[in-house]
Amino acid sequence: MKRVLMVAYHYPPVQVSSGLQRTLAFSKYIREHGWAPIVLSANPRAYANVSTDQLQDIPSDIPVVSAFALDTSKHLSIGGRYLDALALPDRWSSWWLGGVWSGLRIIRKYKPKLIWSTYPIATAHLIGLTLHKLTGLPWVADFRDSMTEPTYPREGARRKVFLWIEKRTVHACSKAIFTTPGAVEMYRERYPDLPSDKWLLMPNGYNEEIFSEIENVDSLGATQSLVREDGPITLVHSGVIYPDERDPKPFFQAISELKKQHKINGKGLKVILRATGHDEQFRPILEDLNIQDIVNLETGIPYRDALKEMLLADGLIIFQAANCNHQVPAKVYEYFRARKPVLALTDAAGDTAKTLADAGLTDIAPLDDSELIKQTLLAFMTKLKSGSAAIASDEAVAKYSRQSAARLLAKWFDAILQSKVQ
Repeated sequence: MKRVLMVAYHYPPVQVSSGLQRTLAFSKYIREHGWAPIVLSANPRAYANVSTDQLQDIPSDIPVVSAFALDTSKHLSIGGRYLDALALPDRWSSWWLGGVWSGLRIIRKYKPKLIWSTYPIATAHLIGLTLHKLTGLPWVADFRDSMTEPTYPREGARRKVFLWIEKRTVHACSKAIFTTPGAVEMYRERYPDLPSDKWLLMPNGYNEEIFSEIENVDSLGATQSLVREDGPITLVHSGVIYPDERDPKPFFQAISELKKQHKINGKGLKVILRATGHDEQFRPILEDLNIQDIVNLETGIPYRDALKEMLLADGLIIFQAANCNHQVPAKVYEYFRARKPVLALTDAAGDTAKTLADAGLTDIAPLDDSELIKQTLLAFMTKLKSGSAAIASDEAVAKYSRQSAARLLAKWFDAILQSKVQ
C-alpha cells in the first residue's frame, strides 16, 4: 500500500453540513485502490462546532493527526475584535505552524509517496505548499471551488494573500482539482503558461454506503415524505445559507407576496431551512414579512438525520447566486441520490443550473428575482401535488458516487508517481 498524506481542515469531529464528506469518503475508499491515507487535520478547539456522529465513519486503521490550531476570532480576540493580520489568509492561519510541524513528523514516520491538500480553508494549501517545498514530495491541490474570482475576495490584504497562495499553489502542485467545468476552464485561461493537463475535474458526490444504511434501517421508500394526505408540502434546504452567495431574501419576499395573495399559507406549505448558520440574521426578516408560519429555521442535526430528512421531504431547495456560477453546492449530488424533486434558485447560465438540467431537473429560477421565484414555486408545488415533478435521472445518480471518485483519485495518484519515475 502506498501512503498519501491528506491535509484537510474539515474532518470529523468538525460539524459542518457537507464540507467534510469529500475528504472523509476519499480517505475511506481510496484504500480499496492501493493507497493508505494519513489524515492531517486541525485540533478540534479550532472548530466552531464539534460533533462525534461521524467519527464512526473513519476506519480504525487510518491515522488521524490533529495539529495545533486556533480560531483567531475565538482565541486571539479581545472584546470580539482582532487584528486582520492574525486572520490571513483565514482565521485558522495558526494551523500552518502546527500543520507543518506535524506534517514533517508524519512524513518521517510514515514516508508517504504524495501529499494532497484540500480547500476551502486556504491555510490547508499553505501547509501542502510548505511540506512540498521542504520534502520534494509530489503534491495534489484539491481546490474544489475557485480560490479567487474577479470580485472575491474583495480588494485588500486578504485578496492579495489569496492571489499569492493561488499562484504559488498552481505552479508548484502536480495537479489541481476542481469540482466544476467552469472552474477548470477559468483556471486554464487564467494560467495559460501551465500545461492544460494540470487541471482536473472531480465533482462532489454522495456516499452510497450511508444512504443505503439509512434506507435499510428505516425502511424508507422513494415515495415516502414528511407530509400526510392532509398536511403541507414540505421543502427542505439542508446546510449553510451565506447571506451574499446564497441570499434567501428574494425567496422570502416571494413567499410573503404569495401569502398576501392567499395563494399559499402555513397549512399548505412548510419550508425547513436546516442549519443556515445565519438564523439570527434571517429570523427578523421572517418576522417582518410575517412568514414564520411557513419558513422554519431549524438547528443542525447529525449527518445521517439530515440525509433522512432529505429522503422524507417532498422537495429540496438549492440557493446559489450568479457570483458563484463556477460552483455547484455539494448537497446537489446528495439531492440527486435522495431522488427528490429540486427547486433551484440560481442563475440559468451557471454550473449549478447546468448540472441540474443535465440530470433532468429544470425547476429553476434566478435567486435574485422574487417575481420569477413566485411563478416557479407555484408551478413546482403543483407538480408535487400531482406527482409529476422530475427527479434526477438514474445516469446522474450513478455518475456522482464518491466510491467512483475515490477510484479516479487513486488512478491520478498512480499516474503522478509513474511520471516521476519516468
